[in-house]
Amino acid sequence: MPRIIDTCELIPVISHLIIDACNNLNDDQICALQNALQNEESPYGRAALDIIIKNAAIAKTEQIPCCQDTGTCVVFMEIGQEISWKGEPLASAVNEAVARGYTDGFLRKSMVRDPLERINTGDNTPAVLHTEIVSGDKLSITVLAKGGGSENMNAFTTLLPSGGEEAIRDFVVQTVEAAGGKPCPPLILGIGLGGTMERCALLAKKALLRAVGERNTNPRYAQLEEKLLRTINNLGIGPLGMGGRMTVLDVHIDAYPCHVTALPVALNFQCHAARHKSITL
Repeated sequence: MPRIIDTCELIPVISHLIIDACNNLNDDQICALQNALQNEESPYGRAALDIIIKNAAIAKTEQIPCCQDTGTCVVFMEIGQEISWKGEPLASAVNEAVARGYTDGFLRKSMVRDPLERINTGDNTPAVLHTEIVSGDKLSITVLAKGGGSENMNAFTTLLPSGGEEAIRDFVVQTVEAAGGKPCPPLILGIGLGGTMERCALLAKKALLRAVGERNTNPRYAQLEEKLLRTINNLGIGPLGMGGRMTVLDVHIDAYPCHVTALPVALNFQCHAARHKSITL
């Protein structure tokens, strides 16, 4: 028998995840910021990190957003193939949850109804919803509150396959250097390799959800992550662009098979306020 879920049951769950994500940074993020403070050599960079860490602590204690830009709400769902749905359409329930979460949590509403007309929707809907069918009867939900400052720095290119790792490194480092302090470092940098343009970009965004310090399981990509981490932290951009060594907290690479003629590369910047929460039902 399939497991039946009424979509209305998801509304309070997702709305709670949204508020929790915006108010409470995950432990791995706090630990990474504290380690960055210990390793930062620049007095200006250390001062910036100290403020960031204190700000996160105040947000948690007072249960208020750790950043005024509570972002676009991106929702990832891994849906077991043995699940059946009843109730209103899934996307409608997700948007109802987003509207409730951003209203009840007193979170800034940043979504505009049309890219050119620029009229605010008033409740931060619609969300960006990504679904994936997996085995089993479990439902995993991850909410990512993605701020505009870091999202604006994202980049995509298709390299020649002959360029290999060197071309990837050059593109990544040049893009981060050009972004400077705009995406509010110290960053987590998600990198997608392979697939098609849209798949590559999704890989880069999903890579942001990995815990800080968790390496790709492929040793070659794990090594490339480490190389990029060291190289970028030698650029001198530093926390909030104030100068220093701690420009990135981590680099996460996810890869997917691709066409023989192409080497797609996508970068997704995540600011120091890496706000995401997950639950499995």
